[in-house]
Amino acid sequence: MILAIDNILTPEELQFVVESLSQANFVDGKMTAGWHAKLVKNNIQLEKTSERAVELTDLVKAVLERNLLLKTAVLPKIIHSILFSRYEKGMSYGSHTDNAFMGKWRSDVSFTLFLSSPNTYSGGELVVATMDGDRSYKLEAGSAIVYPSSMLHRVEPVTEGVRLVAVGWIQSLVRDPSEREILFELDTVRRSIFAKEGKTLEFDLLSKTHSNLLRKWAD
Repeated sequence: MILAIDNILTPEELQFVVESLSQANFVDGKMTAGWHAKLVKNNIQLEKTSERAVELTDLVKAVLERNLLLKTAVLPKIIHSILFSRYEKGMSYGSHTDNAFMGKWRSDVSFTLFLSSPNTYSGGELVVATMDGDRSYKLEAGSAIVYPSSMLHRVEPVTEGVRLVAVGWIQSLVRDPSEREILFELDTVRRSIFAKEGKTLEFDLLSKTHSNLLRKWAD
């Protein structure tokens, strides 16, 4: 399941992140790429150990953790390995799959949080390869795209302007994407029933099924 989530960052949070990055020290993005991804990765990234990187990482984790849609769809166990990337004219990231592990954490779900308005740069689309063909994403600043880390994806060359994004990975409580989708749909239906009718027998049965499947599939 590929999910676009609008307005993860408030306008004030977005402004703070962008202004912080405007004063930051960036390094070659190949430093954090796997041995095969280095061949196609051409961007620069915020130096991970800097005080500014730590502060911005904490902020991004906090805004993701408070987002109900992300929590119900992804079931995060831990959000990790956040990177702040900058693509200038001519930069891109060729087709690749994310590593199964980032340090000690598994990468079940990948996310891209867009920090630049799409009107301020040309190119730079995130393209995810699906069974139905390539899907291209270039969201509004402050919005995010979330997708299984097992999927091939790429960033098209930036032809004008600057593309700023935060990317990262999530180890889910449930590693199988199809099981996460079932749980998400069950949760969506039971919340809808509760909003319309309150705590009914149907709500209780769906909650029981959701809890039992989560208990069965979680690791």
